[in-house]
Amino acid sequence: MFDTVRKIFRIWSVPLALAIDLSAQAASAQQAGTLVSADPVVDTPPGQQAWRVRYTTTDANGAPRVVTGMVVAPREQIPVEGRKVIAWTHGTWGVAERCAPSLSANFFAATPALADMVARGYVVVAPDYPGLGSAMPHPYLIIEDTGRSVLDAVRAARAIPGAASGTRFAVWGESQGGHAALATGALARRYAPELSLVGTAAAAPPTDLRANFSQGSDANVRAMLTAFTTYSWSQHFGASLSTVFKPAQRGIVTRLAQNNCIELGATPRLGTILGVASVKAALKGKDLGRIAPWAAIMRSNSIDPRLDIGPMLIAQSVDDPIVAPSVTRAFAKRACRERRRLRFVSIPGGDHGNSARNSATETLAWIDARFAGTLAPSDCGSI
Repeated sequence: MFDTVRKIFRIWSVPLALAIDLSAQAASAQQAGTLVSADPVVDTPPGQQAWRVRYTTTDANGAPRVVTGMVVAPREQIPVEGRKVIAWTHGTWGVAERCAPSLSANFFAATPALADMVARGYVVVAPDYPGLGSAMPHPYLIIEDTGRSVLDAVRAARAIPGAASGTRFAVWGESQGGHAALATGALARRYAPELSLVGTAAAAPPTDLRANFSQGSDANVRAMLTAFTTYSWSQHFGASLSTVFKPAQRGIVTRLAQNNCIELGATPRLGTILGVASVKAALKGKDLGRIAPWAAIMRSNSIDPRLDIGPMLIAQSVDDPIVAPSVTRAFAKRACRERRRLRFVSIPGGDHGNSARNSATETLAWIDARFAGTLAPSDCGSI
């Protein structure tokens, strides 16, 4: 969803009735992956049943948190052995609490291939990530906190009787969610050894964060994403915006991050357009990958291609203006040098925001085969 930043920013109006009181005290009494609540969604597409969920997770320091998400399952007889699971990790919707996908009326339409996944018998577990739908800073592109929240969502879904999800799962994500998918794959065996990850699919994933932030060809999107990122990290890590921005610009960055959720089809507000222009000017000649503490955060949250994530599928538009194709291909080549089994899907054109939709046929066929237990194919000889 990164490329929607080009033309669609606005504040979503979230009714106060949807506000959730998420206390650390409640989380501390329960283990990570515990389901706190599951509220049935009344109006779902045909053949689907869904629940808005609250569940426990832990941050990188082990502190308990209550976070939110959505679980969608087939509306059919429950199988004896439990359903297979796809953890869907969404692209950028924003970094403010109100930007949670589970709060959006467009959740079902905005989640790529959701109907197809459910029709194939999968339970789709869609975490919001910490700080989206929950009252805490959102750890944007942060491996440990994000990956833990995905794994704990898969755990928590097993407590919903109607979902009947099992322990075998795949993870599939797009853009920010591609990074989240790879992070989940990297953490799975260590953090949730009772779950069985069969495969990791990532569409247009940021991998080398410094390279991704410097090589995307759309300068306006880079400016907006830098505003999201620096604000998020300033809140999450206490990093000072003053190392990059002057006082007036810091206010603009804060307002851009707090006041904008991304929605397809919306018209940009004049204030957002002017704010992006100001941030773009402020970033001229600056490389966050060379400025402390941003550089260290980028390094520690880039996806290491040497990690044994298991079978992977990477999909990338050949002219993607947001996540540079050369960066993604370099990651794939390095993973291949580590003898990883990697399927690489090249998507024609430069449509970033629909990377998952445009590769859904190949991706779901690949995921089906991983659950079937066939040997994962490898494109390493041709990347």
